[in-house]
Amino acid sequence: MNRDLLDFYANAPLLELGLEADRVRAAKHPHQTVTYIVDRNINYTNVCVADCGFCAFYRRPKHTEGYTLSFEQIGQKIEETKALGGVQILIQGGHNPYIPFEWYLDLLRYIKRHHPIHIHGFSPSEVDFFSQVFRMDATDVIRELKAAGLDSIPGGGGEILVQRVRDIAAPKKAGADRWLEIMELAHQAGMKTSVTMMYGLGETLAERIEHLQRVRDVQARTGGFTAFITWPLQPENTPEFSHMEKTGAVDYLRTVAISRIVLDNVPNLQSSWVTMGMKVGQLALRFGCNDFGSLMIEENVVSAANTTHRTTTEELERLIRDAGFTPARRRQDYSIIPLDHPVAA
Repeated sequence: MNRDLLDFYANAPLLELGLEADRVRAAKHPHQTVTYIVDRNINYTNVCVADCGFCAFYRRPKHTEGYTLSFEQIGQKIEETKALGGVQILIQGGHNPYIPFEWYLDLLRYIKRHHPIHIHGFSPSEVDFFSQVFRMDATDVIRELKAAGLDSIPGGGGEILVQRVRDIAAPKKAGADRWLEIMELAHQAGMKTSVTMMYGLGETLAERIEHLQRVRDVQARTGGFTAFITWPLQPENTPEFSHMEKTGAVDYLRTVAISRIVLDNVPNLQSSWVTMGMKVGQLALRFGCNDFGSLMIEENVVSAANTTHRTTTEELERLIRDAGFTPARRRQDYSIIPLDHPVAA
């Protein structure tokens, strides 16, 4: 543990932290551009046996509110996304023990054949679940998903990558070492991934720094992380964390800033206006973030905790300009979409 980093995170004045993070951002992104993406979260099933205490979205098997979407329903959501200028789908779901592996492969092939779009899907926790349930090596799971059409892997399910915290918050889900191992395997297979940190689960500031340093170590070996996103626990309606106090804007800005400072080898940092609201999200652009995240045509998991903010592309671009930056739409790999091709996939 780097004591200087921990001391800076815990004790530096907020604006001093922000200035240092802004300096790192400006060095990496000198053209003063802030990007965003138009996409849609498609949660293909809410049936899950992971029983994460912080999740208000999932339903246990045989629950009357459990669902699994059909290929046609997913296809319709993709067409709606494309009509609104969307360039990717984020497809994730619960750990549903009733879905065979071939279903996932068929789904990917179906999307690529009938509704071609960039598929950002199946977090490391899902890959680990597939590996266990279908008795496959995780390398083979990733290889088969990629061959069927998976383009990149999201960083969902990371929470805090310290086992003490995961044992409390998500004991049935991939452990900290396993989560990072699967990310490294994905990078070795030629896939790019994002990486996240959800804090406010009772972890210490030192454990948040440990999470960041572990991410930095993997990135130093693989270079496979495109972006980092952090946000606080949304405790409302959750099974075991509804008593927890929701962390505030200052804690968020300090955490974003220290993330930018520690993760000097991860190119992009994303603001989480979906959980923090527009004004705090906008402030984060001066605390190290160079990306304003997603317009997010559909979002279900955070919404289930009664915490979600919605917007339009016009509003996103106005907020970016008001913060002193030039807005630009991007693809998953952070390449810019030219203005004259706003719906290029």
